[in-house]
Amino acid sequence: MNSIDVIIIALYIILTVGVGIWVSKKASKGLDSYFLGGKSIKWYFLGLSNGSGMFDVSGTAWMVGILFLYGVKSFMFMWLWPIWNQIFVMMFLAVWIRRSNIMTGSEWILTRFGDQKAGRASHLIVAVFAVIAAVGFIAYFFEGVGKFMAIILPWDLTLQLGELMLLSSEQSYALIIIGLTTIYTIKGGMFSVVATEVLQYGIMVLAGLLVAGYAFFAISDVEINNVITAEWRNVFFGWELETHWTAKYQAFNDLIDSEGFKMFGALIAMTLFKGFFASIAGPTPSFDMQRILSTKTVKEAAYMAGFTNLILFIPRYLLIAGVVVIALVSLSPEMIGNVNLSGADLEVLLPKVINFHIPVGIKGLLLAGLLAAFMSTFSAFVNSGPAYIVNDIYKKYFKPNASDKHYIKASHLASLALVSLGVFMGFFADSINSLTLWITSALFGGYVASNFLKWIWWRFNGWGYFWGMLSGLIIASLQFVLDQNKGNFTEGTLLHDASHVQAIYLFPIIFIVSLTGSFLGTYFTPATPMDTLKSFYKSVRPWGWWGPVHTALLKEDGKIKKNTDFWKDMLNCAIGIVWQSSMIVMPIYFVIRDYPKALISLVIFIVTSIVLKYTWLDRVEKIID
Repeated sequence: MNSIDVIIIALYIILTVGVGIWVSKKASKGLDSYFLGGKSIKWYFLGLSNGSGMFDVSGTAWMVGILFLYGVKSFMFMWLWPIWNQIFVMMFLAVWIRRSNIMTGSEWILTRFGDQKAGRASHLIVAVFAVIAAVGFIAYFFEGVGKFMAIILPWDLTLQLGELMLLSSEQSYALIIIGLTTIYTIKGGMFSVVATEVLQYGIMVLAGLLVAGYAFFAISDVEINNVITAEWRNVFFGWELETHWTAKYQAFNDLIDSEGFKMFGALIAMTLFKGFFASIAGPTPSFDMQRILSTKTVKEAAYMAGFTNLILFIPRYLLIAGVVVIALVSLSPEMIGNVNLSGADLEVLLPKVINFHIPVGIKGLLLAGLLAAFMSTFSAFVNSGPAYIVNDIYKKYFKPNASDKHYIKASHLASLALVSLGVFMGFFADSINSLTLWITSALFGGYVASNFLKWIWWRFNGWGYFWGMLSGLIIASLQFVLDQNKGNFTEGTLLHDASHVQAIYLFPIIFIVSLTGSFLGTYFTPATPMDTLKSFYKSVRPWGWWGPVHTALLKEDGKIKKNTDFWKDMLNCAIGIVWQSSMIVMPIYFVIRDYPKALISLVIFIVTSIVLKYTWLDRVEKIID
């Protein structure tokens, strides 16, 4: 590694930690300042911070691998999360969530179910979910950044005691980066997180532009066309994937067959089914929820959500497409030299390209950008997770009357405990892909049913929410245990077969179990008190089955109107998904020099932007907080 690149990375780390500590004094005013920035941060800074937090290195490495193998249509793999839940947030959920005027997602639950036993049970289970999700994501980041840094950096940091290896080089690098990020995150809370993430976003955009530019000028059209096929460029698909690679690269076709996604139509149908319910369920109780709650007003919450979508995808996919083009031309020949690619780790393509095929200077900036991607996402979770531990568990149930100084110290300890648990879990994870599929399909699958029903059905109560969430969490945890131990089961047994099913295909089972728990919990217990429901409905104003509550409110206020915007919101979401997709495929087509398709994508982006100006933005501007 050239000394210029090392200096760039060192300067970036010093600058980031320095900025984080410099702004940390603002966090000492209380929990609202520590976790929400005192609701004083500009919406566009929060949008940049939110976008930066979604630009993570583990996800980027995963997306480089799937774009390399599956071509342009691979962007639909991102629907596993699903990424277009951000469109639903933009269109209506940000407004609904911000109207609650509270600090965390689980505290918000009390406004829906009340502060009695049922409400407290639902409040506690969502706080537990938030902590488990944060631990899972920290493990995901630990696995990703360690693998990435060990390939890139030249120093072997293996720690051994005689013949016993205490830490691999990957684990040592991950611990160092996590340690540095934890320092400024714990010290500065939301102010430090947002300040550093805005800085990190700028570095990531610069890195994306430089890599795409280098790929554009260093690699010719002929070299690209010699590798990729018309099917690789094709965004459309049938029930089963067509042949993506020529006979010369047959090993890659065989790898697609072995990955478990050959029935691509079934995969997309499942992601659409899951995505609709998961998106209406709203953001999970993590950093994007905190950004919504940190905005000054309801209107600014909507602006922030829309801005996040606008600034995230084009620079991210310029970077991903640039790396993939370099990998296609430079690494494909050596990869097909392997007799058997089955089980090949495509997650290492990103660090390999950076290590051997990026010039001096650009390499340093790119590494700084990817470190920024890791640190911004990691810090966002380290800020949001402890909010649930301290505000929703410790403060509410153990020490309700302590000073702000005491709660901030408790937040520091909670952050350290959360990071430690996540790192511990990361030691036992097989790969980024296994963690990705568990988090997106199993863990979030258990979250969907209860959080979908809470918005749309007045009779759904706190016990229904509790049992729906708990049953989903239990099934999700069992799936993770099965997946991590699939090598230990005898072939042909039920446990062996269950452990080898892709997590996304288990979503309907998890969803049905969770939905059953929700209905049973609801119908065997009393309804939420009408005063609580009226207060919630009047402030949040959701659409759905709220007839009895609306009727009760009409007796008190004859002017109250039902929210009849369901079809308008759904139409906007459909347009928004096309808008978002155009921002993903446009930079890919541009970097691979498919100019007709790049132009079509640009036209779609412009047309959908104009439509959303009239159907969404004009409506937001009329919102009265």
